[in-house]
Amino acid sequence: MTILSSYIRSLHEHVLNTVIPLIITTAFILVAARFGFAEHTIFHLHATRYIYYLLLLVVALLPPPAAAAVTVFFLVSRRSRRSVYLVDYSCFKPISDCRIPMAMFREYMAHFMPFLDDRSIHFITRVLDTSGLGEETCLPPSLRYIPPSFGFSHARAEAELVVFSTIDDLLRKTRISPTAIDILVVNCSLFSPTPSYSDMIMSKYKLRDDIRSVHLSGMGCSAGLIAVGLAKNLLQVTPNAACALAVSTETLSSFMYKGKKREMHLPNVLFRMGGAAALLSNSRNKARFRLKHLVRTSTSTESAYRSVILDEDEEGNLGVNLSKDIIGVSGDALRSGISAIGPLILPAPEKLLFALSWMARKVLGGKVVQPYVPNFCKAVEHFCIHPGGPAVINAVQKNLRLSEALAEPSRMTLHRFGNTSSSSLWYELAYIEAKGRMQKRDRVLMIAFGSGYKCNVAVWECIQPSDHADGPWSKCIHRYPVKA
Repeated sequence: MTILSSYIRSLHEHVLNTVIPLIITTAFILVAARFGFAEHTIFHLHATRYIYYLLLLVVALLPPPAAAAVTVFFLVSRRSRRSVYLVDYSCFKPISDCRIPMAMFREYMAHFMPFLDDRSIHFITRVLDTSGLGEETCLPPSLRYIPPSFGFSHARAEAELVVFSTIDDLLRKTRISPTAIDILVVNCSLFSPTPSYSDMIMSKYKLRDDIRSVHLSGMGCSAGLIAVGLAKNLLQVTPNAACALAVSTETLSSFMYKGKKREMHLPNVLFRMGGAAALLSNSRNKARFRLKHLVRTSTSTESAYRSVILDEDEEGNLGVNLSKDIIGVSGDALRSGISAIGPLILPAPEKLLFALSWMARKVLGGKVVQPYVPNFCKAVEHFCIHPGGPAVINAVQKNLRLSEALAEPSRMTLHRFGNTSSSSLWYELAYIEAKGRMQKRDRVLMIAFGSGYKCNVAVWECIQPSDHADGPWSKCIHRYPVKA
């Protein structure tokens, strides 16, 4: 009995001195991670290695079975949360021959597009006047022919021009061999050839046979961040120092709406030629940004589903229909996306104020207490808002209470390049860097909307700002900002 009592007393002391502190520490870390307070804990003080030493000491004091279990859990959880980095990115810059000034666009509509009647031309002209587009946006060469030409061969030529030029520039900047790429994710919504875009890139650059490749179609303007999210998931289960190439574009030469429905003319006015390529890695080596968070939200109501849809009109003409409800749908989607990303990035005081506001509204009623809108400017330094049009930018700016300076990259991207769909956010990031505003440890919030209806949000942290501005803004950044 004495030996048994001694063993029980020893086990009791071991539990009190070792196991319980370990459980409390683990619970604290899990709660902090769950509610987004990790950046306010010791993790944010560059003392991670000391925590590892402490945990190793605690694990060493555990019985062998418990120590083995904790070690396995730590390794598995660490692998699943492996950081993903942006090595670099490139944006397509069309040649001056592709430029389509406003006067030329109106001339083309009036004289070389016989399927447009006077009412349609008047509507398109009115939309152009308030579109926020400048005089240097570009269309594919085939759409500038006299008369404009559409078709599969022109679409393939446009795809090769945009995608290959952008990837060539990215490979030049990163000095990486195509054979070092382990993952390839390409997105283009409207044009989906066979073989696919990813096959086209693999054939051109002689990528490895064992590469993981995928082509995303029909995901709309938010597909750029979806591609990044998919590449991130694949990188987190791939051995260290793996590379992923994410390519985003939209091909316009495949068709143009030839009917008379107003809602289906809007894409022809706002969308312009463009593309982007980003090299991601699960290794920090040579990286310029770290992907801190990425969330995807969807609104599944009928009006949201039909707000952006590829459809035929009553006469059988194919086109993208933008519903009149799209601004309201975008507002609902934005609230979902911001509600998902907020707890992950907002500082503790903002979370507390929001929680108090929520409780007060529950107790006193929503009409008595106005909801508290968190100040996201305290969580990030830069914003990249999808430039779907002036109305979209205005709505996001109002809802997030952003200054004109923070909305400037979106407005100027719309003015200079138009809405280039899923690649637009990369042009905005390039604008911030070309202006010299990006500093080390600055955070960037990207917001993208897409058909379905989706709102995707990503947060990047700058590791190394660009020391040169040779991107798409290289020869025009001195002229910006302009009055759009």
